[in-house]
Amino acid sequence: MDWSKIKTIFIITFLILDVYLLFQFMKIRDANKYEVITEASFEEKLKADEITYKDLPKDPIQAQYLSAKPKVFTKVDIDKLKGQSVVISGAGTTTLHALLKKPLQLTAKFEPAELSAFLNKNVLNGEDYLFGEKSDKDQTITYYQQSENYPLYKNINGMITFKLDEKNQIVSYEQTLLEEMEKLTAKEEILQPLKAIETLHQKGMLKSKSNITRIELGYSTLIQLAASQVLAPTWRFEVDGKESLFVNAFEGQIIQFNSDENSKVE
Repeated sequence: MDWSKIKTIFIITFLILDVYLLFQFMKIRDANKYEVITEASFEEKLKADEITYKDLPKDPIQAQYLSAKPKVFTKVDIDKLKGQSVVISGAGTTTLHALLKKPLQLTAKFEPAELSAFLNKNVLNGEDYLFGEKSDKDQTITYYQQSENYPLYKNINGMITFKLDEKNQIVSYEQTLLEEMEKLTAKEEILQPLKAIETLHQKGMLKSKSNITRIELGYSTLIQLAASQVLAPTWRFEVDGKESLFVNAFEGQIIQFNSDENSKVE
């Protein structure tokens, strides 16, 4: 047996293996470099378009899918409400309509704190709602139901809509309420907000010189069934203090709301 030849073969084999491993290492390193460059280039695009945003969460955030059912209001619920004329309607009487016997005067520059006492004392489960938006055009103030301090965005089965008159007084409101809120899945890491902003930018939803003034996490309806619904974690981006844009925090789809359900845009 020629040990010299065998030794040479082993040396050549190990050299080939070393070259292969070095090639794989360089490939992985270049891929990582590319990812960093890609992220940096997107931030440069935002800078070029003069799009600004507030500080983003640095640590990974986890969330989960939820399920809930619309509450069916009863006469027992109505009897709890004082100083109001109340009727219930909707499929299975899931919507409560209340007319205030004494209108509630608001200040010219409305602040959500003005309604805190009324919500806690005069509205069923009033503490479960957060301020959502005020519409001068429609003369309404909308509050969204919350789950563990996360708002349920524009959920027709979990909101309160206050109606104002020409004197800036609340004269009536409509209420829906979700109950039996359950966690459907274990918590998983959600999409980083910068990736959601990138989706909005790619789809042309962010105009040049836009300022993202607020970023928050909540939930929106993913699946609407007759007797229940599935809720998905959702990023909300407030633009220029007025418009709100929504992105599914798991799937990365842009969410657009209509009158009765959510629709998604790739």
